[in-house]
Amino acid sequence: MKFDPPLVEARLIRRYKRFLADVTLEDGSEITVSVPNTGSMMGLTEPGSRVFLSRSDDPKRKYAHRLEIVEADGTLVGINTGLPNRLTEEAIAAGMIGDLGSYETLRREQKYGQNSRIDLLLDDPARGRAYVEVKNVHLRRAPGLAEFPDTRTARGAKHLRELGDMAEEGHRAIMVFLIQRADCDSFRLCRDLDPDYAREFDRAIARGVEAFAVRCHISQAAIAPERLVAIDEAILRAA
Repeated sequence: MKFDPPLVEARLIRRYKRFLADVTLEDGSEITVSVPNTGSMMGLTEPGSRVFLSRSDDPKRKYAHRLEIVEADGTLVGINTGLPNRLTEEAIAAGMIGDLGSYETLRREQKYGQNSRIDLLLDDPARGRAYVEVKNVHLRRAPGLAEFPDTRTARGAKHLRELGDMAEEGHRAIMVFLIQRADCDSFRLCRDLDPDYAREFDRAIARGVEAFAVRCHISQAAIAPERLVAIDEAILRAA
């Protein structure tokens, strides 16, 4: 996924009200930008951090600029939670996630479960359906280790329960953790930050849900899925 037009560099002043941030542009002017991320963004909101913004001329948008990337821990980190579904599609098409790229059709945002929409629904006459839920990952507290979630997520736990329901009905159900940073070689759950989500994940795996973690390469020009990384919990439960 390429950024067109190119991203604008700035410095973070502060993030507030979850969806807003103030930044200083290279010419010294200060502006307010939108932040497309509902999480805590732990470790990514340090004042003075170098950030990169997209810009839109759409008159319907209240803020012309949107935060896309933050530089933290010596690497670039994608924070836009609206991108992981698209990036996961790219990973599937590139054959990175098992055999999902060989399914005949792929549809987005299909209704299922209890008032929910599955991120990606794959279908194939010979193999049936595969339900794919995607979560954005950008937290790193230990070198080389990506973690999710960075705050409590009752909605995420609900999605795991619904994936488990699909698996028990005989469909494939897949959880994809899309890591928008390139400095991590493995993935695990933040059991300390959200033990309820961790329990639901364990239960989902026991019910037949599959899990994958995909790491991305991040640059000012583009974000692209790069390769699978190991999931600690999935390895432990398969042992």
